Formats: sequence, structure tokens, C-alpha cells
Amino acid sequence: MTHFHVLTLLRHHDAMPMGKLADILDASMSSATGIIDRMEERGLVERVRVPDDRRVVLVRIAPKGQDALEETEALKQDRLQAILGHLSPAQVDRVAAALDDIKTAVVTEFGPDYLAGHDHAAHRTSQEGTIN
Repeated sequence: MTHFHVLTLLRHHDAMPMGKLADILDASMSSATGIIDRMEERGLVERVRVPDDRRVVLVRIAPKGQDALEETEALKQDRLQAILGHLSPAQVDRVAAALDDIKTAVVTEFGPDYLAGHDHAAHRTSQEGTIN
């Protein structure tokens, strides 16, 4: 799960300095380094140095990591469509309304820019119970 969390962070924030990644993970620098070492060995992430300051190491998602995220997203979408397929159109409409309410609450709490770049937050379910 930690690897998935790191990949998701990197997808949304591009490359990140190791120190910031450690802070977000609430881990020591040595723990974060160990996590990134294992992920790099698996080809999920890569380290790059900033040309202007070679002391700064950025971590970015590698193509294999992007593929893993896309595969996970596809599985998640398939499962969600299967689950929604068991709901009536009226139930799907209630779920969509509840999700709209949650989105409004998120924007109220964090501001309108919080959802920028999160296109999935705007997706709604259709009457047939599939995701658009």
C-alpha cells in the first residue's frame, strides 16, 4: 500500500524531492529512502538530480509505475461498474447526489482549487449504473 500511495502522490505532483516525500509519508528520511530504493529496484520510480543543485534528489514515477497505476485504475473501474450494476436507477441517482454533496463539502473545506486536475471528481454515474 505504501508503494501505491507513493505512486499516487507522484502522479498528482510530478517529481518530488525526497525530503518532501518523507514528510508526506510521515517517515524518516532513511525510511523513505528504503521505500524508494525498493520501488526503484522494481522499476516503479526513478531518481533524478536537479541540474542546478545536484544535492537535490527528485523522485518521479517511471513508465512501469505508470502502467501499474493504470492497471489498478482499470480494475477499480471494472469493480465499481459491477457493483453499480446491482443498483436500480433510483439508487444510482442517490449515490450520484451523495457524491455531489461530498464534492461540495470538499470544496467548502479546501477551496475550489483543491479538485483541480482531479477529473474523476467530476464524473457522474448514468442511469444505467455505469461510470462516465
